[in-house]
Parts: sequence; structure tokens; C-alpha cells
Amino acid sequence: MMGQNQENGTHARPPLGPPLRRPIAAYQLEFDQHVLICVLSCALEEVEAGEATATEATGLSRAELRDVLASSFPTFPFKAFALEEMGEPEPDPEEELLRELLLAHALPGDPASARFAKIIARRAMRNDHLWQDLGLFNRTELSRLLATHFPTLAAGNTQNMKWKKYFYRKLCEAEGFSLCTAPSCRECNDFAGCFGPEEGENRLARIKNGFALD
Repeated sequence: MMGQNQENGTHARPPLGPPLRRPIAAYQLEFDQHVLICVLSCALEEVEAGEATATEATGLSRAELRDVLASSFPTFPFKAFALEEMGEPEPDPEEELLRELLLAHALPGDPASARFAKIIARRAMRNDHLWQDLGLFNRTELSRLLATHFPTLAAGNTQNMKWKKYFYRKLCEAEGFSLCTAPSCRECNDFAGCFGPEEGENRLARIKNGFALD
């Protein structure tokens, strides 16, 4: 009999095949949902604190927020965001420029990339490191998000510049000027301001621990 051990009459376990591997796309979808959870958690904190509406906190329209909640988080209570009581987000000129930069480098035809362009541009108007503005756990998560959805833009940050600084450098280059007066980064007195470590607590952890946000 196939698989039987002839010496003791027991059945041998058939050899295991190669381990099943989940498609890379599945892992990316999970990561995208993780990012959305972080952003929506920050938005909900701001809504409950009376600091912003959900559209103001995310940069997404009411229709886009409904779509995100319905498709990715169907069990989430819509009423928590009071979607019917808010207006549509109105980006200021600075946010609009950043959004256009991100959209220019977004994955073609990918709704998720276009959505993240709006979210990142809106959250970048906050005062912390961008990964903190988004509620992410660290800069590595932000770098992964940008490399996935805005690969050509992310690939240009070869010197590991802080992402907000890098975005504004790209915006200046597009307009043909530079706000920086130093002849080179190595000779700049504020080198750490552009390239220093981006340390600190996750935004939600800071709220939980009772620290005031900037």
C-alpha cells in the first residue's frame, strides 16, 4: 500500500509539497488597509475632539470616505464620522501643489494611489513628521507606502531626506527655484533639519499617553 512502512505496518506521512505562499498583492492590500486604519483613527480622534470633520482630516470627499469604509471596513459604524453633517474638503494652494506632485507620480489607473495622494497631501499640512501625521508606526512604513504608490517620486530620494523636505524640494525644482541658500547639503548649518532621524511616538500613542499635540 502506498505510504505504508513495510517494517511496522504503519502508514508513513506523505512528503510535504512546497509551502503555500500568499500573493504579494494580498500583503500589499493588507498594508494599504493598515495605513487607512491609522489615518481613519487619527481622523476619528480629531472629529471627536471637535478639531476637524472627517473630510477635513483626510482630504477625501464624503463619497470617497463612504467607499473606503464600505469596501475595506464594512463593520465600522459610519455614524462615528458624521458624514452627512460635513462639507467637501477644500485644499489650499500649498496642499493642492503637493497633491498634484503626488498624483503626477501615482500608479496609473490605480484608485488607491490617487486616494493616498489626497490623504498624504492633507495630512502633510500638520506639524509633525509625515509618518506621525498619518498615524503610522514609523518612517519605514511611510517609505513603503510611498515606494508602492508613488515609485518614481520615492526613488528620487536617494539621500534619505525627510519626506516633507523632499516633497518641497521637488516642488521648488518644478518652479525653477530653491528656498535653500546653502551651496550644498554638506555645508548647510541645518543639515539635521532635512536629514536627521525622524524619531518620536506614534500619534495615537501620544494621544493615549496624554501628551499635547503640536
